[in-house]
Amino acid sequence: MSKAVKLSDIANIVGVSIVTVSKALSDQKGVSEELRTKIKAVASELGYKQPSVARKESIRYHSHRFGVLIADSYLDKYQSFYWNLYQEVSTYAMDYECFAMLEVVSGEMEQTLEMPKLLREHLVEGIIIIGKLSREFLDYLRKGCNVPIVYLDFMDGRANSDAVISDSYYGAYHLTNYLISKGHRDIAFVGTILATPSITDRYYGYVKALLQKGIQPRPEWQIDDRHPESGIFADELLKLPEKMPTAFFCNCDILAAKLIHLLNDNGYRVPEDVSVVGFDNYVHPGICNIGITTYAVEQKDMAEQAMNILIKRMNHETCQYGTRIVEGHLIRKESVAPR
Repeated sequence: MSKAVKLSDIANIVGVSIVTVSKALSDQKGVSEELRTKIKAVASELGYKQPSVARKESIRYHSHRFGVLIADSYLDKYQSFYWNLYQEVSTYAMDYECFAMLEVVSGEMEQTLEMPKLLREHLVEGIIIIGKLSREFLDYLRKGCNVPIVYLDFMDGRANSDAVISDSYYGAYHLTNYLISKGHRDIAFVGTILATPSITDRYYGYVKALLQKGIQPRPEWQIDDRHPESGIFADELLKLPEKMPTAFFCNCDILAAKLIHLLNDNGYRVPEDVSVVGFDNYVHPGICNIGITTYAVEQKDMAEQAMNILIKRMNHETCQYGTRIVEGHLIRKESVAPR
């Protein structure tokens, strides 16, 4: 019965607005004590439960301590998308009254196959890994630890593994089709293929959209932006092609902002001369002087799904292994103009 009860049901019985009911149940200001008591009594009688409580009960919640591993290369000033994703995970951990412990994995740890302290000292009951680590290091973790692992924003690609990723493939497909709908056929892709799983998926989504419209991808319009081994941005790799396209697809918004600065420095106006799109809907305030058309990644949904899976694993509940893909949505801003 509790699942069917809505705030509007309580509001109709008491004769107040939904906003008033919400304030009363969450103990916010603006509601008299007498009315608050009445609303809570009706809610209790109907069997209403706060969404956070319902979520906890739906997974047979227990308090846990778990670790979050992130490579240090993902936490520099151009990669704080992952720092924000970690904060979303931490928020859901608190909602479930679980405790998240962060450990940053250095390049040396990956190379020497050093077990993270959280696992070496048995401090956690499970692990979420945000962002791809080297294959050798992931193999080492799988063999050397006996706690469940959930991969976030990348997939391991092997059986009996859990992953939550954004819809990079179809997100890129929709973005490229949007550029084509605006009259663009000369579209470059900016991103080092195979550097990360998400960049690779976005490249293939871009290629699919082009081919379906009879447009052949041009090798000279695939522009690297980072070192393939480390996945770290490299400004010296970001160069404009000799023959300019009319639009650029950038694998993330931070890269799109960097490209817009490069275009401006070379006398090109965005979007009057060249259009630019990004991905993630995540960029530092002030880094770009125009809004970047992008595909929003639903970080909150990704974090919640990763937490739900990990808690079920730590509770030894039955849960099918696999990759969960979280859809996003296209956001139109100022960086694209019709051709």
